[in-house]
Amino acid sequence: MDAQAWDERYAATGLVWSATPNRFVEAELTGVAPGRALDLAAGEGRNALWLAERGWRVTAVDFSQVGLDKGRTLQDGHGRGADLDIDWVRADVLSFDPGPVRYDLVLMAYLQLVEDERRVAVRRGFEALADGGTLLWVAHDLTNLAEGTGGPTSAAVLSTAQDVLDDLAGEPVTVRRAERVARVVPPADPAHTHTGEEDRTAWDTLVRLERTPGL
Repeated sequence: MDAQAWDERYAATGLVWSATPNRFVEAELTGVAPGRALDLAAGEGRNALWLAERGWRVTAVDFSQVGLDKGRTLQDGHGRGADLDIDWVRADVLSFDPGPVRYDLVLMAYLQLVEDERRVAVRRGFEALADGGTLLWVAHDLTNLAEGTGGPTSAAVLSTAQDVLDDLAGEPVTVRRAERVARVVPPADPAHTHTGEEDRTAWDTLVRLERTPGL
């Protein structure tokens, strides 16, 4: 989907995603000392807002102006909105240039791209890290297509943890986690289409790594 398509999707309803952070983002980053964060493909800003609430200085990047505007609206309605340090930036993650700024955290959550584009995004995100900084990648796993629920229906935009590590071959990487993780999805979840009373399992890729200092 291009920027116009995402603008149309975000404009067609209230929040496409929840107002709360992704569960893996919350689990992995709770308790991490705040610094400067780059949220690539920030969408409606749920993760950016959660990070800013915890003291992070966030640059939230997305190519959908409608998505970013919804994020700003959420910030404006927040009880501490004026104190949350978020820079909402309209840009394509494949070409976004942070300049000389280096980040303590680069987050990419559910950025589903074909292989060549994914590699560009992952490497650009890694290049934006300060020494010792963390890159957190969360996405629908390739196995979700046959074994899980929801998510893209094309294998071309799905990947595995090993694929993401391969994207960074030759870089000074310290891997903390790189695995497939289960996400329980209730039938009432608006991002999924299954009906009935039973929960189902979605399979995601989770990669957490650091830029090894001094290399």
